[in-house]
Amino acid sequence: MSKKKKKSGNDLSPVEAVIPTGFYSVIKEERIFIGLIGLFFFIAGITFPYAQVAMWVGFIFAGYSAIANDSIQTIGTFLASNQDKKWWHLWLYIGGIFLVTVTVSFFIFDGDVSYQRLASKGFDQAPENFTFLQVAAPIFLLILTRMRMPVSTTFLLLSCFATSASSITSVLGKSLSGYFLAFGLGLAVWLLVTTTLEKKFSKKKAKSFWLPVQWITSGTLWAVWVMQDAANVAVYLPRSLNMPQFLGFALFIFFGLGILFYLRGDKIQQIVTEKSRVTDIRSATIIDFIYSILLIYKLTISTVPMSTTWVFLGLLAGREVGMSIVSSKEMGKPMTKVLKMVSKDMLYALFGLLVSILLAISINADVRREILQFIGF
Repeated sequence: MSKKKKKSGNDLSPVEAVIPTGFYSVIKEERIFIGLIGLFFFIAGITFPYAQVAMWVGFIFAGYSAIANDSIQTIGTFLASNQDKKWWHLWLYIGGIFLVTVTVSFFIFDGDVSYQRLASKGFDQAPENFTFLQVAAPIFLLILTRMRMPVSTTFLLLSCFATSASSITSVLGKSLSGYFLAFGLGLAVWLLVTTTLEKKFSKKKAKSFWLPVQWITSGTLWAVWVMQDAANVAVYLPRSLNMPQFLGFALFIFFGLGILFYLRGDKIQQIVTEKSRVTDIRSATIIDFIYSILLIYKLTISTVPMSTTWVFLGLLAGREVGMSIVSSKEMGKPMTKVLKMVSKDMLYALFGLLVSILLAISINADVRREILQFIGF
């Protein structure tokens, strides 16, 4: 067989001759996604002046982008360790828990589906009108998700509606403390677990009782996560929903979860699967259990919203470092590779924070003035 000849300058198409080959191949591969992003920006542009329409358009964009990016931190290990299960079985279980969780909040808190996460100062007033960037903010999140960046939905979406810089800094403070707490706990636990349980897990097949234990643990984690992060999409809607509004909110998220499970987490799932041994149902259960404990603790200390993404990244980072310290050859990855992976995840999270702050500055004059005064301008 003759070898395929490499294209010469004369053989390139007019587009390939102008655009670098690598960049052109990305555009070609993602042409449908790029087309949809363009359409979404157009829809945001024509709907933002009409508040009643804009709030639902923004909610739809935010609902799917938050599902695609943020929820993978709670159901990512569940997906990774249940790859042999039918996707719709997993969807009905997780989706059912979501419906029950938000319904409880709806009835207990008089139409509020966020468990009062939006009751804190700076987020307690529902928007009466929208700017283009507020409606389009979730589209930026979709783009970052497509690039496999684990950015914080809490920062990217809630910052656009913050009425003061102090509300953003309070979210940042709670999120940073969550990251370091999760890192320390993850490191401590896996320094102990790696030498005992993880080594046994690698040699023996999981017993049948682990399956119901993991499903219960994952279900609990998912419910607690919804209590924390439902605010990220509910921020577009009235703080007290009536029944039709509640049904629109709940059913859209429910069927959006179905798409996520059908796609098996899509590209952002790589953030989870690249970590050591998360496809083992026992390791995944331990991760979910510790994560749920952390979220329950953070949920009870205050109603200030928090980036659960940062807590999740801290937990995985501590776990990877602990496994590498104890047994980098058998169980974990070499420390240099671990530090590179942890740094990359944190860099992406910080990039998302920067985008969030820039959006908040662009949207809200009061926030812009406070931040400029803080930095000395």
